[in-house]
Amino acid sequence: MISDFQQLSAKVGELAALTQSLRLENAVLRQAATVLAAENAELERKMDEAHQRLAVLLESIPEVVQDKESA
Repeated sequence: MISDFQQLSAKVGELAALTQSLRLENAVLRQAATVLAAENAELERKMDEAHQRLAVLLESIPEVVQDKESA
């Protein structure tokens, strides 16, 4: 009977250690996810800016072609 309690105590100790380890890993993963979300938002902002600049350039191309045809 004492052996059963010792085994149970050991398993509870292992479970507690595993729980602590998983909590730490979860915290690290949450921090990484936060950093990645911020990086993703920055990349989306840069893509939007590039898209806007490209749209402006594409709008100006026909004008340049027309100016060359007139010359």
